[in-house]
Amino acid sequence: MEKRNHKLFERFANAATIFTGSSAAFLAAIAIVVIWALSGPVFDYSETWQLVINTGTTIITFLMVFLIQKAQNKDGKAIQLKLNELIAAHERASNRMVDIEDLSEKELDQLHKFYVTLSQLSKEESDIHCSHSIDAAAEIHERKIKTTKSHGSTVGKQNQK
Repeated sequence: MEKRNHKLFERFANAATIFTGSSAAFLAAIAIVVIWALSGPVFDYSETWQLVINTGTTIITFLMVFLIQKAQNKDGKAIQLKLNELIAAHERASNRMVDIEDLSEKELDQLHKFYVTLSQLSKEESDIHCSHSIDAAAEIHERKIKTTKSHGSTVGKQNQK
C-alpha cells in the first residue's frame, strides 16, 4: 500500500511540477489576480476581500516550496548521477570525486583550494591536454617524498665521508 501511495505521489508531484512551470499556470495566476482586483469594488475592498487573496497566495506559496524542493532534489540527484557516470567513464578522471556531495563543507573547501591550485598549474602548461587530477597529484607527491627520503639518505652518507 505504501509503495502504491509513493508512486501516486510521484506522479502527482511530476504532473504538478510540469503544470506549475507552464504558461497556462502563469496565465491562470494572472487571471485570478485580475478577477480578484476587479471584484474589489463589488466587495467594497473589505478586509474579507483582502483576506481571500492573502490566504490563497500564502497557501499556494507554502505548498509550492515543497514542490520546488522535491523537483530540485530529483534534478540534483540526476545531475550527480550523470556526473558520476562521466567520472567513472573517463580513464584519467579521479574516482574519488564520485559522491563528493556527501563531504562536509570544510572538506569541500579543501577540494576547492586544491582545484584552484590545479587551475593555476594548468595556466603554466603549454599542453592544454595535460591532466592534473587528485590521483596524479597524489602520485607526484608520493614520488617527491620518496625522492626526498632517498636524497636525504644520500646526503647523510656524503656527510659521513
